[in-house]
Amino acid sequence: MAVLLALYLILVVDRSVRLVATGEPVAIGLGVALIVLPLIAAWALMRELLFGIRTERLVKDLEAEESLPEDSLPKRPSGRPDRAAADAEFDQYRAEVDAAPESWRAWFRLGLAYDASGDRRRARAALRRAIALNRQAI
Repeated sequence: MAVLLALYLILVVDRSVRLVATGEPVAIGLGVALIVLPLIAAWALMRELLFGIRTERLVKDLEAEESLPEDSLPKRPSGRPDRAAADAEFDQYRAEVDAAPESWRAWFRLGLAYDASGDRRRARAALRRAIALNRQAI
């Protein structure tokens, strides 16, 4: 998807430059708008790629320490964890963060628990917090 988005951005920038080159006011306005939108998309793409790279690095660190939570939750046919089982396990990870709020490991595991419970927004926030705490520790 990232490669397709990058190809799309290249094509949009090409079209926007061609519109600006026409010299007509309406075309210039459209061309400028088309330049701004790909810049925002490129920023968002880079942010997501960095999030993925940093998250993967933390996964490898936890695997090396053998402190990555075991994936023992029952699965639905789609492969996602059973929500009721994930919710039952969630309190353990929340308590871990409450006990050690500056631990990136606890925040990372909480992010995994949020994800298993189906709360992607909070999962990403917890993982971002884990990344920030890990970067402070370095």
